[in-house]
Amino acid sequence: MKAMDPKTAMQLLEYNRIAWNRQVETKNQWTQPVTSETIAAARKGDWSIVLTPEKPVPRDWFPPLNGLATLCLASGGGQQGPILAAAGAEVTVYDNSEMQLAQDRFVADRDGLSIATLQGDMANLDQIADEFFDLIVHPCSNVFVPNVLPVWKEAHRVLKKGGTLLSGFSNPVSYLFDYEKSLKGILDVRFKIPYSDLESLSETERQKYINDNEPLCFGHTLQDQIGGQIDAGFAITGFYEDSWDESEEPINKYIDCFIATCAIKA
Repeated sequence: MKAMDPKTAMQLLEYNRIAWNRQVETKNQWTQPVTSETIAAARKGDWSIVLTPEKPVPRDWFPPLNGLATLCLASGGGQQGPILAAAGAEVTVYDNSEMQLAQDRFVADRDGLSIATLQGDMANLDQIADEFFDLIVHPCSNVFVPNVLPVWKEAHRVLKKGGTLLSGFSNPVSYLFDYEKSLKGILDVRFKIPYSDLESLSETERQKYINDNEPLCFGHTLQDQIGGQIDAGFAITGFYEDSWDESEEPINKYIDCFIATCAIKA
């Protein structure tokens, strides 16, 4: 995909910030804070988180959490961050949406957790020093940036040597098809990969998303998602695929369209 000019990139970042604030207001499932019962269980060692819609991350992908400097990258919403904090990690949640970050602060205040929050672009972590974190948790969110390579490079920079990056992302195959037709059971191959809501859709189609306050999305190649991690300096040590409700993603009837990876900074 051709490089985006800086002005358009800033407009996109601002648009998606506002769109995710709206998702909080309309109670999107990825904006709903975990319960106090979930936090109480995590404090006792009974916890799990997801990087993708359904499968819990294997526990052996995590280093020991007690006192572990952990960055939840583009992971606001009061879910992963509070659970990991309750399990003993020293958590910073970084997100573009201030209302998503407010969900994490809500859980922290409600349940007596210590969580730091930072607002910003997942592809630009200038607020964070080199080699600061031991663990980065990055659930399916790089679909909202036009270029994923800077995300991997920045994650590598702020992670300590030997640190762990846990990531979830979309299989680009899900962006091949006309989405509206797929909801009717018709799988019509329409788009090339990489996919972009800005470039692949007609103006009328894109305006419908904007009118509905939907975040704008990008379908990155596996070369950029997996190869990009390797090129940034990570060694991938774990991998699994996951699915979602077919009413949300009809292609999942035929193939699992989400991927999770465990990577280590050499």
